[in-house]
Amino acid sequence: MSQPSTLRRLFRYSRPYRSRLAWAVLAMVFYAVGNAGIPALIKTVFDDVLQNQGGLAFVVWAIIGLTLLKGLGSYGSSYLMTDVGQRVVMDLRNELYHHILKQSAGFFAQNTTGALTSKLNNDVGQVQQAVSETAGDLARESLAMVGFAAYLFYLDPRLATFCIISAPLIVYPLARLGQRVRKTTRKSQEALARLSEISTDGLNGHRIVKAFGNEGKEATRFGKAGYELFRTNMKVTAALSTLPPLMELLGGLGLAVAIWYGAREIASGALTIGELTTFVAMLFAMYQPAKKLSRVNANLQQAIAAAERIFHTLDTHTEVQDKPNAPALAVFKGRIEFRDVSFGYDAAHPNILRRVSFAATAGQMIAIVGRSGAGKTTLVNLLPRFYDATSGAILIDGVDIRDVTLASLRQQIGLVTQETVLFDDTVAGNIAYGKADASLAEIEAAAQAAHAHEFIVRLPQAYQARIGERGQRLSGGQRQRLAIARAILRNAPILILDEATSALDTESELLVQEALANLMLNRTSFVIAHRLSTIRRADAILVLERGRIVEVGRHDELLAKPDGVYASLYEMQLLEVRKGERVVQPMERAPSGVRVADIRK
Repeated sequence: MSQPSTLRRLFRYSRPYRSRLAWAVLAMVFYAVGNAGIPALIKTVFDDVLQNQGGLAFVVWAIIGLTLLKGLGSYGSSYLMTDVGQRVVMDLRNELYHHILKQSAGFFAQNTTGALTSKLNNDVGQVQQAVSETAGDLARESLAMVGFAAYLFYLDPRLATFCIISAPLIVYPLARLGQRVRKTTRKSQEALARLSEISTDGLNGHRIVKAFGNEGKEATRFGKAGYELFRTNMKVTAALSTLPPLMELLGGLGLAVAIWYGAREIASGALTIGELTTFVAMLFAMYQPAKKLSRVNANLQQAIAAAERIFHTLDTHTEVQDKPNAPALAVFKGRIEFRDVSFGYDAAHPNILRRVSFAATAGQMIAIVGRSGAGKTTLVNLLPRFYDATSGAILIDGVDIRDVTLASLRQQIGLVTQETVLFDDTVAGNIAYGKADASLAEIEAAAQAAHAHEFIVRLPQAYQARIGERGQRLSGGQRQRLAIARAILRNAPILILDEATSALDTESELLVQEALANLMLNRTSFVIAHRLSTIRRADAILVLERGRIVEVGRHDELLAKPDGVYASLYEMQLLEVRKGERVVQPMERAPSGVRVADIRK
């Protein structure tokens, strides 16, 4: 994206605040008039007040009035431009966050949390300078420069031409300097994102870091990333530090020309001392806005580099989208069918699932088993459309799920995973995450069904207790039971359980198994199980091997195939049990009264 198009797109976010910008421009005009008016009084002071003792009161009141006008203009323009800048930054950050949340699961697999957080915080913060401070300085100081230049030409056009003729000479080096700043700033933002990635990894995995005694290793990684950031930041500083000498040179040339030419004009009687003094004062007054404007370009380049990274993310579209005018999915009642479904993440992973076909009727429990990497989680992730199938179709009551709205589809699906995701909120807030209008009685009923009520009431503040980031103040079993209570309260007719008990101790697992039995009551469940003993009562078991369904049947039927994949997996787990692994009870589930659906390879 080119620099002008990036700036146009960036400032497009300020359109809703045009009225504030108009008032800011008016305040800038006041500032420019006051800023140029004060030096303009010097001629009157030297030629009238000091020589003829006339107009003293006018000059005094004019200085006071112009100073007040300049101050009001400066405050008003700064405040209003900062207000617009903060609003634009808020809108841009909100849009970026919403856009990121809508992306597919594959997007999050390719972008780390630290890098995305860096864009939300650091890149957007960098952009604020361009919209508020930089834009305000650009407009305000440009108006001031116009006022100064106009008065200089009014005093003496030839002298003004001689003094300002050196200004274009500085444009090229400033442009080259700006390009260098933008390139270096982009590297600086990337280094900052890397620093954020490392810190996020270390803080989230602090237990493993401590357990393996790798605090020093992580600190070294962080230090190296910090040094890279330091180096790139110093390159930016080196480029920016070139600006003051360049502006000093420009100012010195202008002043030297003014004094040399002015002295000759005074000697010839073409110019008065007051006029020359005013001219020199104007040149000095122009120096500050010129210096600010030179830094504006550098700040704009920094903001452009950050904006390019933001817009690159905003232009990345991997999200699963609704079709135009898609209807809502009717409440699920009968049958879910996977029809010749294939899926691949990208060209490097084209065959995660291959022509998978099966069907389940309402109230059934469908278990999905297979070795690691067989595609089990990918298969269930297609049902709520975390991804879309590469080919084939998934139908609910005969309707392709791609033809209905995502919201209506996901409203009918409950999800409990091995990695329990909770938020730094209250217990009640986490349970009611999928049903914001739930009453406390409904929340407590869901907690009781999930066998969570007993430990919740023992917490300080009970249901109003905060559980910390990712629920770290709770045990693994307690976190899992909260997740089950959340799914129970949502009351979705379709349920996905992705190895929901694989990382629990015996006591916790028994409680969670009972909670899951309550959750699965009268629901159509898709269960990925680590331990095959927990799915004996499944209506049908799908055995996946390299993305294909290689076996289908009930537990006893599959065990009857001595050379089958399922029998082999079960035998391996029996060997582990004989070596001391605990045995848990199979998942209890209320009889559905529905016969096993037609399931085919």
